[in-house]
Amino acid sequence: MSDDTLSFHEMGLDDRLLKAISHLGWSEPTPIQEKAIPLALEGKDILARARTGSGKTAAFCIPVIQKILTAKQTSAEQSVKALVLTPTKELCHQAYKNLMELTSSCSREVRVLDISPQVPLPTQKPMLMERPDIIVATPTRALAHIKAGNLDLKQSLELLIIDEADLLFSFGYEDDVKGILSQLPKIFQAFLMSATLSEDVRALKRMVLHNAVILKLEESQLPEASQLTQYHIKCEEQDKFTLVYALLKLNLLRGKSIIFVNEVNRCYKLKLFLEQFAIPACVLNSELPVNSRCHIVNQFNDGLYDIIIASDENLLMDPKAKPQEQEKIKEKKPKKKDKEYGVSRGIDFQNVSNVINFDFPRDVDTYIHRVGRTARGGNQGNALSFVSVKDIELLGEVEKALSESGSGEESVFKPYNFKMDEIEGFRYRAKDAMRMVTKTAIREARLKEIKQEMLASNKLKTYFEDNPRDLQVLRHDKSLHTIQVQKHLKNVPDYLVPKTLRHMRGMSSKPGKSKGRRKNSAQKGPTRAEIKYKKRKADPLRSFESAGVVGGGKKKKKS
Repeated sequence: MSDDTLSFHEMGLDDRLLKAISHLGWSEPTPIQEKAIPLALEGKDILARARTGSGKTAAFCIPVIQKILTAKQTSAEQSVKALVLTPTKELCHQAYKNLMELTSSCSREVRVLDISPQVPLPTQKPMLMERPDIIVATPTRALAHIKAGNLDLKQSLELLIIDEADLLFSFGYEDDVKGILSQLPKIFQAFLMSATLSEDVRALKRMVLHNAVILKLEESQLPEASQLTQYHIKCEEQDKFTLVYALLKLNLLRGKSIIFVNEVNRCYKLKLFLEQFAIPACVLNSELPVNSRCHIVNQFNDGLYDIIIASDENLLMDPKAKPQEQEKIKEKKPKKKDKEYGVSRGIDFQNVSNVINFDFPRDVDTYIHRVGRTARGGNQGNALSFVSVKDIELLGEVEKALSESGSGEESVFKPYNFKMDEIEGFRYRAKDAMRMVTKTAIREARLKEIKQEMLASNKLKTYFEDNPRDLQVLRHDKSLHTIQVQKHLKNVPDYLVPKTLRHMRGMSSKPGKSKGRRKNSAQKGPTRAEIKYKKRKADPLRSFESAGVVGGGKKKKKS
C-alpha cells in the first residue's frame, strides 16, 4: 500500500465495522472506496462511476453502517434510516448479503431487511413493523409497501442509495422512483452508484441528488491485460456449437465458466446440445423464479457447477432500432418474464475463470458487464467472444470504447488461434447432435424445467397437499420429449484429438483428476483400473483370451 493511500483504519470507522472488514480479508480500500467513504461520512451526496467489480457496493455499505452506528449513540428510538434500491432481486440479495457480512459484529445494533422476495405484502408487514435500520428493495416492491401503509419513511429516512443506477430507468422504474421520492423527507443524503454515466443516470441525478460530488475514476472499464485476457474468434452459427464442444471436451477451458447467449431459447438449445456429449451445465434466465436463480448462483459459487449458460434477454431490444421497430420487438417478447432480472449486471459470481460470449452482446455496456464477471478481486480471467460476420461492426465499437478507456494503443483483443480444420471429426458429431435439438425439444425442455420448479415451489406445497389429484395430473402429464444420449459421444477417441494436443491425452476431462493413476507413489496394492483390467482379462465373455483359451482355440493346461 502506497503512503498516500487512505486505509480503513484512518477513516475513523467503528471498531465493530473494522472487525467485520478484517474478517472479509480486505486489507486496503479499492480506489472507489478510498474516495467515496470519507465524502459519504462528511454528509455529501455522491454520484460514483466505477467499473464492474471495483467495490462499489461496499463503498456505500460501509458509510451507511457507520452513520447508523454513530446515530445510535445519541438516539434510542428505532426507525428506518436507510433505503437501498437496486434494479433486480438478485442485486438486492447481493447487497443484503454484503450488508449482513459488514454488520456481523454489530448485528444487534444494525438490523437489515431485504423485502425484494415476491411474497404477499402482509407476510412482510410484521418484519417492517419492527422498523429495521436498513431496507433493501427494488423500487416496485418498496413503493408497494409504502402504498399499503407497511412502510413509512417520511419522518425517519436519512440515507437513500441507488445501486446500478444506469439500469433503473431502462427496467421501467421511473414512475416507481418518482412515487418513492414523493414519500421521502425533504432533506436526506443520497448515493448513486453506476458503471456508466448514461443519460438515464443524469436524469436520475437531477431527481435525487443535491450539490453532488461526482466521482469518475480515471481507470479502464475492465481489468488490465495482465489480469484479464480478451480473445475473439471469427465463426458462424454452426461452427459455434462445434467449437464450444471441442473447447470443453478437450479441456482447453480450465475452471468455472459462464457462457452468455442473447435469448432464453438459446440457453436450452446449447444445454441440450452439450448434454449429448455428457457435458453438464445449468441454465440461468428470467423464466426461473428468483429463489431458484439465487440458488443456482450460490451453488455455482460453491463449486457444484462448473458451467452456467446465461441469457441476457433484457438486451433483446436494439438501441439503434426505430421506435416502431422497438414496439414490434416488445410484442414478440414473451410476457411471463421477470423484468427484475439481469444476469450480466452486478450479480456476485465468484472465481469465474472464463466468460464466453457465445452470442456477441448487442452493445458496449453489455460486453463490459458480461466480461466483468471474471478477473475479479485480483484473480486471473479470460474472455472469449465468438464473432460472426454480422458482429464485426459491434466488435469494432467495443474495441474502440475499451481502447479509449485504457492506456495502451495496442488492441485489447487477441485472436484466438484455433485451427478449425483440425476438429473436422468434432464437426460431424456436432452436426448429428444438432439434428436432435429441434424446436419441439427446446420447447419441451423449457416446459419440463418450469414443471420441476412448480413441484419444488413452496407456494404450491400447501395447495398440492389439499389437492393431491392435481399433483398426480401434473406428474403424469404426457411424456416430455427427451434427446437420446448415445454413450459413445461421452468420450473423445484419440483419432479425433488434434495432433498438437495429443501429448495432453493423459489428462482427464476434469482438472486435477486422472483415471487409473495412483494418488501418490507410496500407495500400496493395485489400482482400481488394474483390478478392473485383470477381471476383464479373466472373463471369457469380454476377452478373446482366458485362462485356458487363446484366440478361440483350446490349449492344454500344464500339470
